[in-house]
Amino acid sequence: MDFIIGDLVTRRSHKHDIIFRIGSIEGETAILHGEDLRLEADAPLSDLEKVADREIERYLETEKEQVDYSFRLFRQDYQLMKEKRNYEASDGYQKQSYFQLPARVLHLDGDRNYLKKCIDLYQRIGLQVHGLHILEADMPAEIAGLIKRIQPDLLVITGHDAYSEKRGSKKDLKAYRHSKYFVEAVREARRVESNLDQLVIFAGACQSHFQSIIRAGANFASSPSRVNIHALDPVYITAKLAYTSFMDKVTVSDVLRNTLTGEKGLGGIETRGFLRTGMPYLTEE
Repeated sequence: MDFIIGDLVTRRSHKHDIIFRIGSIEGETAILHGEDLRLEADAPLSDLEKVADREIERYLETEKEQVDYSFRLFRQDYQLMKEKRNYEASDGYQKQSYFQLPARVLHLDGDRNYLKKCIDLYQRIGLQVHGLHILEADMPAEIAGLIKRIQPDLLVITGHDAYSEKRGSKKDLKAYRHSKYFVEAVREARRVESNLDQLVIFAGACQSHFQSIIRAGANFASSPSRVNIHALDPVYITAKLAYTSFMDKVTVSDVLRNTLTGEKGLGGIETRGFLRTGMPYLTEE
């Protein structure tokens, strides 16, 4: 069977458990990227099977249901936060007009397709984001200059990753495809801004070395249980922080409530929100 870059495939040896997109082909080996999971793998072309059109339709429908369900949970959460802001801005007894200062988001993604999906969700949620496609290995060298130029409040560093038993134990950073690059990128970011509340960082992908990323200075990271995480989970974490008042702290359970992966794949430390409210709101003349 002939394969080309971009084909959706599954692996026979893994009982067709995950749908992958072929990222590149090197001889008789394909480099695979999870279609909705931030997982990178390689497999012989002989092990691959193309996904039938009807299976793709079924997958897209299921994926849309999951994303829509998570989005509805976020909207409910957002509505509660909005009602609280309205009450506090009006001292609880009269309606006042006010304005909000939005958080600045910088999102670096090692996968161009994932970045597009994330930006679409940021826009749906109502957040402005500066998104850049940068390969994981290049992130440590690029990150400092980008932070100085864009001055983000929230920084997302993600892409693909995977743990391999053949390379070492789960404690060995060398056993992961890209975790070392996420760790180095976070360290470089912290050299620019060390305050955990001035620059909030999410970093990691599927099966990433959670402990090392947190020790490097990330507020939130993946993956505590070395499981796969959904491509859109970093957006929901970012949105929760962006729409929470800077007067309030956000617990890890608060952040994970609307994600598609949950606590096995995501974790972190309690962190302050970023939303600032002012008044009065003046319309342009």
